[in-house]
Amino acid sequence: MSAAFGKCYDPTGARWGIPTFPWRLAPDGYATRRQLRARGLRPGGQPVAAQVMRVNRRCGGTQVAFLYEIKRAKPVRPMTSRKWGALALAMLARRTCPACGRDAGYVIPTSIGTCVACAYPDEQRAA
Repeated sequence: MSAAFGKCYDPTGARWGIPTFPWRLAPDGYATRRQLRARGLRPGGQPVAAQVMRVNRRCGGTQVAFLYEIKRAKPVRPMTSRKWGALALAMLARRTCPACGRDAGYVIPTSIGTCVACAYPDEQRAA
């Protein structure tokens, strides 16, 4: 057994406060948020039940993913028409140039702050 495995194995939670398992070795009945979402579930307000941990040898740190109990998870709430509308308006706001007010057809890069035509007017005229 490697030292990294020993550091990441704490099924009682004595060392880390919650049960901790090595990466990819979590027992059945637990899932991460992404795994729950793939099954059409959400944590539903339940506390973190356990965690998986691995030692990252490149940077010397550790990576942690929280686990939730599958049996306590709830189904994902369906999108309502109002939620779809709010999402569409938010995406429109991200595509609208603040300088010229036009829909750029793509999400405006935050590094530029405007559409490409407004940010680089000389290059646009030459083309």
